Amino acid sequence: MKSAVSIESYKLSKRFGDFIALDDVSIKVRAGTVHALLGENGAGKSTFVKCLVGYYKSDEGAVLLDEREVKIDSPTDARNLGIGMVYQHFTVVPGMSVAENLLLSLGDIPNVIHWAKVRDRLNQFMQDAPFKLDLDATPLDLSAGEKQKLEILKQILLHPRLLILDEPTSVLTPDEADEVLFALRSRAHRKECSIIMITHKFREVMAYCDDVSVLRRGRLILSKGVSSTNSDELASAMIGQTQHHFTPRSITSKQPQAARATSVLNVSHLTAFGDRGELVLNDISFDVSRGEILGLAGVSGNGQKELMEALTGQRGILSGEISISGQAFHATRSQNQSLLVRGLPEEPLINACVRAMSVEENLALREFDEDGFSTLGFINWSKLREKAQTAIAEFSIKTSGADASIGELSGGNIQRVVLARELSKPANILLVCNATFGLDFAATQEIRNRLIAARNSGTSILLISEDLDEILELSDRIAVVSSGKIVYSVESSLADRKTLGSYMAGERQVLESIH
Repeated sequence: MKSAVSIESYKLSKRFGDFIALDDVSIKVRAGTVHALLGENGAGKSTFVKCLVGYYKSDEGAVLLDEREVKIDSPTDARNLGIGMVYQHFTVVPGMSVAENLLLSLGDIPNVIHWAKVRDRLNQFMQDAPFKLDLDATPLDLSAGEKQKLEILKQILLHPRLLILDEPTSVLTPDEADEVLFALRSRAHRKECSIIMITHKFREVMAYCDDVSVLRRGRLILSKGVSSTNSDELASAMIGQTQHHFTPRSITSKQPQAARATSVLNVSHLTAFGDRGELVLNDISFDVSRGEILGLAGVSGNGQKELMEALTGQRGILSGEISISGQAFHATRSQNQSLLVRGLPEEPLINACVRAMSVEENLALREFDEDGFSTLGFINWSKLREKAQTAIAEFSIKTSGADASIGELSGGNIQRVVLARELSKPANILLVCNATFGLDFAATQEIRNRLIAARNSGTSILLISEDLDEILELSDRIAVVSSGKIVYSVESSLADRKTLGSYMAGERQVLESIH
């Protein structure tokens, strides 16, 4: 039987172009322990573990197994060293049985399968497994929690010496989460394997982990035994305490609650499923008033992404209502135009642009068929090009020309293109999600200034961000989302970072709901 192994990263660094995803990260995971890896979205957690399993190759640094340096250039190398990983997204084959999925995980499938022997082996494995599944069931028959258990069993079948888990309880019920984590911790403490667990749930860290490391913006902020820390310290390490404060010159004093009488966006009792059939939006309600920035804070994975998708028509809803200026809103193109609804989503090259089109074509997506730019079905490209050149100059978009491919631009300039398009006319409501993630200071400052200017001109803004500094600096009102619900709401002038961090961590009970 293989035994648990220690693993250590030494000054591990990884860059993607100008973006530094990991910066000199040194973490040691003791053999036979459960080591939690915390950090907000973009902190470097996934990049770190993908370097350990050979999915990425680090630019600098080394990885040591049992204090000996090893070379991991591919997932095959990692597997040969006894390193396994359960990814956040399911990899099971839906049309195959549990037995067939388990067999596939072994690799090297023979041309002729002796199913009697395979079944005997799998039945024996299932008897000793930490949780049980019907070998004849297919993933289509399984709940989201059972699919997650199957993903873990696929790795346990390989007897890994180190098991990496990426958000393993995100689709589990509380009871299932306790069952799985208890079983895995017991396995680690029996020295059968070591475990690295990416999570955002502080309760699970304190209850089931031996050590914890916190990454923030690619750097290691904290690494220590769980017994010598607490949720407040972990929250502070995750969100920071002394980062720079951004105050754009165009900012005006934040509006008191009494001045925000007109509701523009109203979300009432919204419920929706996630990609894996789990409940990600759970009866969520809030509103955004005229000329207000409502900042929605929360640790990654609590429904923010799905909320943005529901508001923009990319995700269906089970129940609830969305209204704009009192009119039921279904996110159609005609409604976006008539109600002046605009958006600045995360990953704009995927969610807000057409990669194969030019800068000017992407700038024209909102109005190419409107009067003045289209006559009898013919697009007036000279007028659109003229407007594109004006937008490029006004928004300081760095590009070789209006006809350049949008994919050639940097992340900050792609966001400028989207912002120029979305604010080319007065907007009623602007839906913003992690708009400055991964951008440099200049691009971040430019986009934040534009948001403040839009708010000062009367635009209502829903600002979904996992950067608490951004939320605190730009918002008139702040709400915290946890497990798909609004759990706390406060005027920004009264907001306390420690209190917000505690609600973001899911540690505190609901005190009030947003109105």
